[in-house]
Order: sequence, then C-alpha cells, then structure tokens
Amino acid sequence: MKIAVIGTGAMGSVYAGLLADSGNEVWAIDLWQEHLDAIKQQGLRVEGASGDRTVQGIRISKDSSSVGICDLVVIATKASGVGSAAKSAEDLIGSDTLILTIQNGLGAGERIREHLESSNILLGVAGGFGASMKAPGHVHHNGMELIRLGEMDGGLSNRVEKLATLWREAGFNVKAFDDIQQLIWEKFICNVSFSAPCTVFERTIGEVLDDPESWNVSINCGLEAYKAGLVKEINFSFTDPVEYIEAFGSKMPGARPSMLLDHMARRPSEIDAINGMVPVVAREVGTQAPFNEALSAVVRIREKSF
Repeated sequence: MKIAVIGTGAMGSVYAGLLADSGNEVWAIDLWQEHLDAIKQQGLRVEGASGDRTVQGIRISKDSSSVGICDLVVIATKASGVGSAAKSAEDLIGSDTLILTIQNGLGAGERIREHLESSNILLGVAGGFGASMKAPGHVHHNGMELIRLGEMDGGLSNRVEKLATLWREAGFNVKAFDDIQQLIWEKFICNVSFSAPCTVFERTIGEVLDDPESWNVSINCGLEAYKAGLVKEINFSFTDPVEYIEAFGSKMPGARPSMLLDHMARRPSEIDAINGMVPVVAREVGTQAPFNEALSAVVRIREKSF
C-alpha cells in the first residue's frame, strides 16, 4: 500500500517506521528538514515498546506535490495543524484514498472536511500510546496499548476492518469499532479532566488526584464535557463519570499530560482541541462550561509568552 504520513514528529515517525518496515511504500511529509535528511541518509530508528529497528527506504518530502495519489493518508500533526495538513494533502487524494487521523480532543474530522471533500475519513483513538523524539531520525516509542479505528460517521465497514488488519500486520495493537465517537468522547472527558488542570497547577495526575481543591477543579472540567456529551447523545459505556475519570487517572499517577509537557518546553499546546473545545460544544448544545473556559484562558495567556 502507498501511504503518506503528514507530520512525522514523534507519533508520526512511529507510524511511518512500522508501516514501512512491514513492506508498505511510505512517504514522510514534514517541514523539519533535519529530520527528513536523517531519515534519507541513515534511515529512521524506532526503539522502545515496539522493539529497536532502523527502517530504510522511507521516502521524504516537504510537501505533497511530488508524492502522487496514495492509498492511505495519515494526518499525524498536532490538533492545531490538522486543518492546514488536510489543505496541503489535496494532491495525495484520489477517489478511493482513505484519510486517517489519530488525535487528542474533538473536531479533527470536521477540520479535515473543511478542506477536503471526501467520504473516506476515518478516525483513530490511541490509548496508552506515546512517543518522543530522541534526535533527528530517531524516535522512542514509549507505549503501545491499543489503537481504535472507526468511520467518522459510524458503522463497522469493510475498509475499516482492512485498515485495522494493515496496522496489525505492521505490529500495532489495533481494533475496529462501529462507534468511534463514543471512544473519542470517553478519552476526551479524561483528557479534559487532567490536561489543563495539571498544566495550570503544574502537577502530575496523581498530585491532582491527591489534592482536594485541585481534584474539585479537575472533576468539574470532566463533568462539563460529560454533560455536553450526554446532550449530544454520546453512548457512554459508563454511568458514573467521576468513578471513570478517577480510575483513568489512578492508572498513571506519575504522568504529566502532553499539555503540561508542552508548557515545560515552552511550546504551544493543543488547548483548543481539548479543554478549549468544551465551551464550544457546550454553547452548541445549551450547557455551561465555566471551569473549562477559565482554565483554557489561563493556558492561552501563558502561551502568549512562549
């Protein structure tokens, strides 16, 4: 299969490396020239949860103009870059091209549809999956629990099943689901509960859980998202959101959410797709989101100084 990965940062590099190592023609499309040069000259090293390998033969490009039509386009940018990535992907898209994005937060599929007229948009949710860049051409795969795939508009199609098989053959743990929106929202309320609170309070997940005042803010962020999801008729698999969120956080007490890591590195976060998205959805469905509004404002103000 001919695959383009747009955005070969940490996560995108893992996708590109394993998919190429299993025999696919993979194009790495990124603006980071030093990284692309390293991939071309010495291959892409992927070490960690999926083993330790150096993958040769990955093709590189700074844009899509020289790549041609692909069977699969994976948009692996940060949430803020999804729209521009989709706009830049027009030359890669044929009538049968599948477009997949695996993102935190909400709205990735909608942002793709703003720029690409396609009914072939698939969404993914990564759980227990992380990666970090060690150097140009070298990525560390921190964890690989499960990637969930599904049709943006629901239903369990043959193409989702085939795509899941492709990723499994590359070494990923993958399952196809008929209601990907449920899974996206269940992860979303957990991300919302810890991303901005941990960032604003500069605490790990466990430290937020252990402090009553921090936990009060944290759980109210999650509950605001949960209430909006109920109005949108999301089919949550649980009825006690507090128990669900607490159980999620308790599994990783020492973890720092990616938003906090972004701020520690003084780089912009995905605030608009995570906590910042709750007030947007709340306005659409007629609920309120004051906790998320306040914390999102603090995060944005801090990012102005980066």
